[in-house]
Amino acid sequence: MTTTIATIASQFLQRPELSPATKKSYELTLISFLQQYGYREIKTLDRQQVRDYLDSLTHLSYTTHRRHQRILIALMNFAVDEGYIPLNPIARLKPRKPDAEQGEHHEDSTIRYLKPEQLNALYQAIRHLCNWRLMALVRLLHRSGARVSEVLALDLDQINFSDRKFQVIGKGNKRRWCFYSLDAAAALDRYLQGPRCPHPQALFVAQHPKTLHLTRLSYSQAYQDWKEAIALVPTLQEARLHDLRHTFATERVGLMGLEELRALMGHSSIQTTLQYQQVTSEKAELIAQTALEKLLD
Repeated sequence: MTTTIATIASQFLQRPELSPATKKSYELTLISFLQQYGYREIKTLDRQQVRDYLDSLTHLSYTTHRRHQRILIALMNFAVDEGYIPLNPIARLKPRKPDAEQGEHHEDSTIRYLKPEQLNALYQAIRHLCNWRLMALVRLLHRSGARVSEVLALDLDQINFSDRKFQVIGKGNKRRWCFYSLDAAAALDRYLQGPRCPHPQALFVAQHPKTLHLTRLSYSQAYQDWKEAIALVPTLQEARLHDLRHTFATERVGLMGLEELRALMGHSSIQTTLQYQQVTSEKAELIAQTALEKLLD
């Protein structure tokens, strides 16, 4: 059966964990690529074709060009995760060099994750709103590394509260265990013990303001809660719920093997996990500062 790049792109854009703004941004970025290659079978796309396409985007700034490349890599990683291709043909493809005459410079942060000061500000903002449902959701996403769609699909009886773990069905209909921390357990307990609307199954529940009908918390409602919280924090204006998953992985690079991290993240391909191995300037600076403080003690 022939699977075109356009078909893969459609599935890539329909992922429930994408916010409406992110989905729109991805769509706009992929338009020109799909106009040229969308009709082709995914298995026929090779590294040189993508390189030629990226080289043709001479009108883009360095940072925008890198963003185009990252989205294409994410699209190919998705194709690998879904089993359409065995390997990402553009994995580790070097980005174009910045043009110094145009004031461009290198950028080595390829994964969007929240730094410690951003996390602290986020949790303070949620406490200020007293939104314990959002607090439980954010803690669970941050501490388990699960996808937003996976957590929103959880039922109460799927949570092993004593062992602080739950099982999800991820991409490719694969089951995996996710584990969460004590602070996530405390946030979850506060949410469940508070004025939560009872529901026979769903872990996260929402109530329609007019009909009072109880339903499972939707992504759109969770996204609204998230936007309300980060509106109070200037440094989080570009942050996404999905960045909590990236934060989980980034925090664990170096603390465990890549295969173990791959299993926790539910990646089908190790190439996807390898993205987190790159140390960013921010993390390098934090490590350097911590080492210096220890030396001066």
